[in-house]
Amino acid sequence: MASWTTADIPDQTGRTVVVTGANSGIGLAAAQALVAAGAHVVLACRDLAKGERAAGSITASTTPPARGAAGSAEVRELDLADLSSVGRFAAGLDRPVDVLVNNAGLMAVPEQRTADGFEMQIGTNFLGHFALTGLLLPRISDRVVTLSSLMHRWGRIDLDDLNWERRRYQRWLAYGQSKLADLMFAYELQHRFVAAGSRLRSTAAHPGYAATNLQARTGTVQDRFMALANRVVAQDAAAGALPTLYAATVADLPGGTYVGPGGPGGTRGAPVPVGSSRPSHDRAVQRALWQRAEALTGVSIAVPLRP
Repeated sequence: MASWTTADIPDQTGRTVVVTGANSGIGLAAAQALVAAGAHVVLACRDLAKGERAAGSITASTTPPARGAAGSAEVRELDLADLSSVGRFAAGLDRPVDVLVNNAGLMAVPEQRTADGFEMQIGTNFLGHFALTGLLLPRISDRVVTLSSLMHRWGRIDLDDLNWERRRYQRWLAYGQSKLADLMFAYELQHRFVAAGSRLRSTAAHPGYAATNLQARTGTVQDRFMALANRVVAQDAAAGALPTLYAATVADLPGGTYVGPGGPGGTRGAPVPVGSSRPSHDRAVQRALWQRAEALTGVSIAVPLRP
């Protein structure tokens, strides 16, 4: 079977896709491919200037596909580290959404707090996306795609201290916890879709090892080593975006599927459905994490029926 590429993306004409963190890296590459396939893509970005530059680059580089007209891009402000910004974004988005791609994230940053007092990685990577999904869900018609990471295997969910208030902060373990939380959220959302008889789907994806600006924000000497690895080992952002695009567009992809590169160690290669760690499938922790997220964000997710 031939490897799946952007040429295999189904026609997206008439569809609206929201991509968080779409001004750079995997988010930008995914947005570019979706616009080329005919979608209207909402670039949900914390920095509007960077978002507008990204939208301009998409418009300038997109050629109409043979099967129809190219899509379009618009920029809207969204800071996932501020729940009030999440609320404003959701309230201001005045159109139905086919697909939400929870892509934005931070990796191994120094200890910081969000506007709401959450540890920055769990707050941005997971809690902000949890709230966004809940607020947008009544308008979503197809699926929610949530980005995880190979590093979810390092993660452990501490329900009593998600925000690293009692433990000594360890940036990589905090990152692993946040990406495990993302994956468990994607699985639990699918369980709830099924229980409600909804036709909506929740899928997840990870990029393998892709060269993005995530590797330059640890604030340590590790940035230099990861920059070198980006040049020598990593796939580029376009290749890293393929699992996201697969999870977002393959028409018959079952809900609950986790997509990643199929190459050695899951670090590179064409996108395929992949497995995840045993803890990621713990239903009791999935439910408890959901309840904790609702309490922390103040957003209760009601799964709508899609008969």
